[in-house]
Amino acid sequence: MSDHVTVRLARPEEADALAAVAAETFPDACPPGLSPDAIAAHVASELDADHFRAWVAGRYGEPAVPCVVLVAEADAGLVGYALLVRARPADASALDPILGAGYPRAASVELSKIYALARARGTGAAGTLMHAALEAAARLLDGQAVWLGTNAENVRAQTFYRKHGFAEVGRRAYVVGGEPQDDVVMARAVGARQA
Repeated sequence: MSDHVTVRLARPEEADALAAVAAETFPDACPPGLSPDAIAAHVASELDADHFRAWVAGRYGEPAVPCVVLVAEADAGLVGYALLVRARPADASALDPILGAGYPRAASVELSKIYALARARGTGAAGTLMHAALEAAARLLDGQAVWLGTNAENVRAQTFYRKHGFAEVGRRAYVVGGEPQDDVVMARAVGARQA
């Protein structure tokens, strides 16, 4: 695989390809004890092409909030994607360590998804995608904070996020195929220095 990776906005006609990347990458982020049936159910119901079509069109959830889908592309095609959503954590006070108490916590962006294919590891794809995602987060809401949730057992992902300036600010439950999972919530200021 070429080391040359570019990041751009996703296009509507890429919804099927994005769903395929999601189906390949999501299981890699799941804890070993999570059942394959739960993973498959989550991929089928939450990461299908219809969802990607809506996200690429800039709609997330009901009621719809603004979102952006970025793709990482190499010579071999799509190697990763990121989804950013104008949203705040369920426990908005989790952002206090990043922004200070009293900040208008609605002005935050969730890095809802960021994944790179296993074959893209070591190419810089994930880092390039993260840099672009943080730039997009700043534009999405003129926000001051970006946050994410990742499985508490996914140490590799947490290490990557820390490298890019994220710090743990709380916990949340995240349901995958009907099975509740323990997520670490991490956040950083949008304008903070990147790795």
